[in-house]
Amino acid sequence: MEGIAQLRAELEAVVGAAHVTDAESELERHGHDESWHPTSRPDLVCLPGSTEEVAGVVAACHARRVPMVPFGAGTSLEGQVAALAGGVSIDLSRMDRILAVRTEDLDCTVQAGVTRRQLAARLREDGVFFSVDPGADATLGGMAATGASGTTAVRYGTMRENVLSLTVVLPDGSIARTRSRARKSSAGYDLTHLMIGSEGTLGVICELTLRLQPLPEAASAAVVSFPSVRDAVEAATETIQLGLPVARIELLDALQMRAIAERSGLPIAERPTLFIDLHGSESGVREHADRLGAVVRGHGAEDYTWTHDPAEAERLWSARHQAYEAAIALRPGCRGMATDVCVPVSRLADCVEETRLDLDASGVMATILGHVGDGNFHLTILLDPDDPAEVRAAEALHDRLVQRALAMEGTCSGEHGVGYGKSGYLEAEHGPAALGMMRAVKAAIDPHGLMNPGKVLPAG
Repeated sequence: MEGIAQLRAELEAVVGAAHVTDAESELERHGHDESWHPTSRPDLVCLPGSTEEVAGVVAACHARRVPMVPFGAGTSLEGQVAALAGGVSIDLSRMDRILAVRTEDLDCTVQAGVTRRQLAARLREDGVFFSVDPGADATLGGMAATGASGTTAVRYGTMRENVLSLTVVLPDGSIARTRSRARKSSAGYDLTHLMIGSEGTLGVICELTLRLQPLPEAASAAVVSFPSVRDAVEAATETIQLGLPVARIELLDALQMRAIAERSGLPIAERPTLFIDLHGSESGVREHADRLGAVVRGHGAEDYTWTHDPAEAERLWSARHQAYEAAIALRPGCRGMATDVCVPVSRLADCVEETRLDLDASGVMATILGHVGDGNFHLTILLDPDDPAEVRAAEALHDRLVQRALAMEGTCSGEHGVGYGKSGYLEAEHGPAALGMMRAVKAAIDPHGLMNPGKVLPAG
């Protein structure tokens, strides 16, 4: 541990002694995320306050060949922040400044530790908003690192569509800006999108310039229940194929609706349900609501509750955003094994229905929730992590889910990322040549393998 002690002194010289710790509670907190994966603790936690301090921390670790793991809010779901090789957890929570809001250009620049809700509160006064909403109050740097999306991606896109530029500290401590603030550029390689979704394996994201949207003139919400999961998914698919401008369209299966009803106290039917949001002008929203009504009735909609009242819509969506916590409460003492896949929209009904049948046959308790407008859905598998038989059954179910999605020309993750929980599926999804390209990029940028080792790329 002599080397770690010497490194600690060097890091304290960069960020101050108060911002380097090896307290047991902090090592434990920084060794895991919200997933079911086991804790892997770092040796030190360091909290820089600026891009220059991050560069100093990274340079010191690079000189000593010490692994580094960037850390945002710890809300990731595939083990992204676990320090599998020890080393230093670089916690960016002190970098929480909103540096500029430019409403005339519909963009803003923030430090990586700014959270989604913090930015939303600041932007509200200017009549604009940042559209990517993963549910958790994640940091913007973490959301870029994992390529996050969420409920509004069907209309506004994911982080990949909403990040204009990044400032990144590379593994040797040098600082790179990925592109200018211009809305488009044909100058050079697309380094911004290379970094988005890289999960801290290529560098530390320190600043982000983000695309903003004007607040809609009007918004309306609907809650629609159906006889079956297939009916609900096919209604959502037709809605997208007709080009109706939904801002959000979410599927919740009957078990997930039961969980939400028990947690929220709302009088919600415990049947497969779509939560739908429309944004636009007053007249446009009402017109599209009428067209949407015809679509869902054509797929056997049983209850159709529509509201144009913003307060009531917020109450409905607040219940939806508690889905994970509500699911966990169905089985006190359990852990949630959360996973997701994404398939072409035309295959979504088959994939969801087959998954529900697989769940019922396996005896594993799990809820289904989906951002069905873009073919993405999630399972929350409720398990006892201390019961090896339950863990094996859940892992087998998860493997079948991913293989099913890949067979339908989908992906092993549309939203949660790879971490180390899904790295074993990358070759099956992308093929050996594409995986070789990824390894070549990693080796060129991080030849010593110091940035978040063990994540994204499978060993070998």
